[in-house]
Amino acid sequence: MNSNLYRTIWISDLHIGSTQCQADVLLDFLKHNDSDTLYLVGDIIDFWSLSKKMYWPRDHNTVIQKILRKARHGTQIFYIPGNHDENVRDYDHYVFGDIEVRNSVIHTTAEGKRFLVVHGDEYDAIARHHQWVAKVGSVGYDWLIEINRFLRPIRRWIGLQSQFSLAAYIKYKVKNVVQFISDYEENIVHTLRHEGLDGVICGHIHHAEIKTIDQFLYVNTGDFVESCTAIVEHHDGRLELINWIDRSPLALPAA
Repeated sequence: MNSNLYRTIWISDLHIGSTQCQADVLLDFLKHNDSDTLYLVGDIIDFWSLSKKMYWPRDHNTVIQKILRKARHGTQIFYIPGNHDENVRDYDHYVFGDIEVRNSVIHTTAEGKRFLVVHGDEYDAIARHHQWVAKVGSVGYDWLIEINRFLRPIRRWIGLQSQFSLAAYIKYKVKNVVQFISDYEENIVHTLRHEGLDGVICGHIHHAEIKTIDQFLYVNTGDFVESCTAIVEHHDGRLELINWIDRSPLALPAA
């Protein structure tokens, strides 16, 4: 497969350092996709998980090396911390290994559209005001991901799609969680639509999306835990959501 060259790439919720991270798919994505600018949109290293159990296999180290190599070869890289790597927020505007830490960035596309790039937990009431609830929920989510790891070979053996996500299936079937996703999206748009911006690009909720809400473009990168998705900007300014498990662009419209 040839490498794709984009103007900009956004990825988030890699959860390196946890058993959730699909490092093999992530490495394949990084190998075949290059860009002038790369945004790491939070929850890149999962310090919550590492505080409970040290887990750092070789391919997680390779992911870090691959990202640093891109920076050395001229890719401008911004690391925007999330809630699982919130300690990195103390280093706003610092540069480590040619990677600049920024708590938020305004990105201007080739078309001149202005997007706030932010992880998004700032707009999640549970993450902001009830962190213990978020951490309990994270433990339950971890269990679903672990169960899913055992289900994949079984599904492959009986001829079903191996990349089925139990966590995603349950998430989208539970009414309260679906409402949470909707509230999260609406809260971001309500907060930012009068800030002179054309849209927001975020992560946090592991639900990839490009859609217009009240003439404001809401873009979510998804994750490399369940869906293995990324947002890319083509050189004409067009935004696209890519599902790397399928190796094909999901031709979602941009505003």
